[in-house]
Amino acid sequence: MTTQLLINGADTAPDRATPPATVLLAHGAGGPMDTPWMTTLAEGLAGRGMRVARFEFAYMAARRGGASKRPPPKAALLCPEYLSVIEALKCSGPLIIAGKSMGGRIASLIAQDLFTRQQIAGLVCLGFPFHAPGKAMSTRAAHLAHLTCPTLVCQGTRDRFGTRGDVEGQPLSRHVRMHWVEDGDHDLKPRKRVTGRSQDDTLSEVCETIAAWAQDVLVPTR
Repeated sequence: MTTQLLINGADTAPDRATPPATVLLAHGAGGPMDTPWMTTLAEGLAGRGMRVARFEFAYMAARRGGASKRPPPKAALLCPEYLSVIEALKCSGPLIIAGKSMGGRIASLIAQDLFTRQQIAGLVCLGFPFHAPGKAMSTRAAHLAHLTCPTLVCQGTRDRFGTRGDVEGQPLSRHVRMHWVEDGDHDLKPRKRVTGRSQDDTLSEVCETIAAWAQDVLVPTR
């Protein structure tokens, strides 16, 4: 697999001797790495002193070449792809693995082993798909109860893949921190007529939250 990366943020900053934290960001099931949503998030994190690397799973990269829009492969096939991107990235500083929706779920499935081996500092999931829409009793998040890897989940309160009411009834490890975006949907987008806020506002909020959380997580490693 040939890995194409989109990088936002510098490898080093003039006011520090060590490399900044890198966030390796995977896309969701239906959108590539360069959607406006992914670009806004990457640029927002880079503007807060982080380095962001985006990549595409092979099925999504194939769509650029005209392949049909088939559903993504099973997690058992996508997990090794994510691991191969980590290897190709050869990150010299602290690494946080992350993803939107499906990409975050795949990252969560490989995070604990990587954290145990001290290859990553943490995990960020953006709109975690706790269950399929309309199937709240069928959870995809049982493994989140056992994580010791520092984890941040940014979730909209009305996300149809896991509302606040759905998620608060599930067992989560004490190492999993939930950040709720008020009135956010699966893309963390609020209804402006209800909240007076736009998606740009909530993505800025999420970037601030990730940067502050990462600061807390990375302090012991500095």
